[in-house]
Amino acid sequence: MGIATTQAIWRSGGNDSTRTAYCGSMVMAASFFDADVSTSSNAVVASGQTARVILPANAVVTSVVITSPITSGTINVGYTTLTGGVSNASYYVAALAATSAKTITPGATGAGGGIGTVANATVNTVLTIESASSGVGTMGGFVTYYVTDYLFGQQNV
Repeated sequence: MGIATTQAIWRSGGNDSTRTAYCGSMVMAASFFDADVSTSSNAVVASGQTARVILPANAVVTSVVITSPITSGTINVGYTTLTGGVSNASYYVAALAATSAKTITPGATGAGGGIGTVANATVNTVLTIESASSGVGTMGGFVTYYVTDYLFGQQNV
């Protein structure tokens, strides 16, 4: 099987040959793992890897799914910009008791104020996890996100 990557914003017009349908943005998922949530603003890695989870500029995180919960305490999930200087430790998840498998979406218990919005429109962001209150253990899961469409769904011609 071939492997391909792109710098494009993935959109679909749903096979509309008239080019009048709104092109929706594709939702993607990035898996993550944190070996020690007690470390402050720890950059998480892709599951089974050592590379950091870096989301593209204009990424909108729509959910954080915890599949491998921590032992005890609460956690924050946030970001820092790849270029440094700007960060928000609890942007996606704020003080969540993550001791069981959970899905955090906008408005859910533990959702940070930034879930469902663009973290940074111009710079890639690094996903971070840290203890909010006595967080202990390892944690894994995935984030779902899409990249904001600057063409607002309009077809390319």
